[in-house]
Amino acid sequence: MATAPTKSGDSQIRAEASFRKEERAKDGAKAMMEYQANGRIAREKMAQLKALRLAKEAAEKVAEKAAKPAAKRAPRKKAE
Repeated sequence: MATAPTKSGDSQIRAEASFRKEERAKDGAKAMMEYQANGRIAREKMAQLKALRLAKEAAEKVAEKAAKPAAKRAPRKKAE
């Protein structure tokens, strides 16, 4: 037959429940900090890659402009 929990048993059960609740809260806070840190790292990496891409595109435009005038020149016709 099951016996009714005693007062000392009740207080131990409540203490364990409270401890588990605190542990879950700590784990949740730790997980949120990791999530935010990973998000910050990802945003910084994207910003760096964007800067590199824009610099590459600007360099390609400069090179393209420098190459176009030479390519556009047509041979001169001889004067008659």
